[in-house]
Amino acid sequence: MMSAASGFLGVRAVLGRAALSSRPKKTKFAAAKASIAPPPPSGGADTSDSKESSAAEDAPRRAKVSMVSLGCPKNTVDGEVMLGDLFANGFDVIDEHEDADAVIINTCGFVEDAKNESVDAILAAAAMKADSEKNGKKQKIIVTGCLAQRYAEDLAEEMSEIDVVMGFEEYKNLPAEIGQSLGVDVLRQDDGGNKRGRVRVGTASPPFRPEALRKRLTPNHYAYLRVAEGCDHKCTFCAIPGFRGKFRSKPWDSIVDEAKALADTGAKELCLIAEDTNQWGMDMKASDGRGLAELLERLAVVDGVEWIRILYAYPSYFSEELIDAIADIPQVCKYIDIPLQHITNLSLLRMNRPPRQHTEDLLHKLRDRIPGLALRTTFISGFPGETQEEHDDLMKFCKEFKFQRLGAFAYSEEDGTPAAEYPDQVELAVRELRRDQLISQQQDISEDFALSRVGQELDVIIDGFNPDFDAWVGRSSLEAPDIDPIVFVSEPEPGSGLPALEMGQMRRCKVNGTSLFDLEAHPLS
Repeated sequence: MMSAASGFLGVRAVLGRAALSSRPKKTKFAAAKASIAPPPPSGGADTSDSKESSAAEDAPRRAKVSMVSLGCPKNTVDGEVMLGDLFANGFDVIDEHEDADAVIINTCGFVEDAKNESVDAILAAAAMKADSEKNGKKQKIIVTGCLAQRYAEDLAEEMSEIDVVMGFEEYKNLPAEIGQSLGVDVLRQDDGGNKRGRVRVGTASPPFRPEALRKRLTPNHYAYLRVAEGCDHKCTFCAIPGFRGKFRSKPWDSIVDEAKALADTGAKELCLIAEDTNQWGMDMKASDGRGLAELLERLAVVDGVEWIRILYAYPSYFSEELIDAIADIPQVCKYIDIPLQHITNLSLLRMNRPPRQHTEDLLHKLRDRIPGLALRTTFISGFPGETQEEHDDLMKFCKEFKFQRLGAFAYSEEDGTPAAEYPDQVELAVRELRRDQLISQQQDISEDFALSRVGQELDVIIDGFNPDFDAWVGRSSLEAPDIDPIVFVSEPEPGSGLPALEMGQMRRCKVNGTSLFDLEAHPLS
């Protein structure tokens, strides 16, 4: 089994302390996932009025914070809530990391590549901090997220540049902690206001906090809506239950109130997320016996919500009522994300996942009952004990079933998981080769799926203008944000009478071509 030191902290040894004196390019740091929309103007004094100028000079200084948020949408929501809390407590949230008094690195700790990406971001922040100190500025580095929850002590010990490592339970104390570190006042003090220490972690299963008042990292027209937290499954490859805690449904009223708040700020698309989304309500206490089907019905009547998308579903919890709800409710996208991980019984047994027959029966039922359904899944390549025959069987299954969307990952040994102790580990090169073969095969399937949609009319939500492509881009209901192909939308023809394209619009379009997996379309209305 890989230790923390030999795992993610091995990056420190590879890069060496010299990495901190040779600052990475700013563009690499700034390109980290999730940009931050500038906050509303905080107001300022009119320099022509000496009284107002004097008042402004006497006012407490507003500290500036920025964030690099990595990893999955669940981490994105955590980051948005943190930024909303900071903004409500008098901090300015800015894009420019170099100008920030405190930089928050909201890390991911799921697999090895994600850990390394998080460490790279911390190192880049440390280099920036060293530069700022040369200019007399005392910038602070705050590390949050799954890596912080999972490896707090190691991070604090190995990276002295980090000022505070904070786990999930301590997020409520973030404004007070940063305020104390910077010597600025905050509007309110939480219970951590007088509790100092570089490592602040707490339990992996803190109570739900209100998540409606966020500072969004996504564009306003779509948002991630967390419906549950934690996981009760015992997949042998996964460490998430150890640092995200047991499964617990967010209360019905909290979800509905948050959906309303998101819609009020422009969210037309709600992407439902959890470690296990379709298990929502199974722990009865939180939902009074209502399940995801009933929740979908309620969310569908929230004013302003046009699309509801289900991400992170588990194969075991598709009730007849849920399938009917997905099929029948117009606002629910005919799109389901179900990570399956493998299809052969031997691999599934070693993974402690549902057997093949159950999975195949479910997949065919979903396709039969939900017209026009797009299924997205992910598979793990090179899981311990996977033979060439098992890999070939998985390839054959995917070729025949033709998932509309598919991702593949080379297996990553995770500390504390049973699979990391399995004796028959597959060589890394073989894992990566098998992953690449799956992805290559899926590329052909995805191209065929895109071609099959030429000539169709569909609703497209406009995500914005992409300067790299010099084109407007959007998505249909069969594409999730960030992870799926896109739709290139041309400007309306001059004289057509159609309005110009704008971010956040829902436009009726006709597909007139493809670009590999992506669609090309023109607006009809």
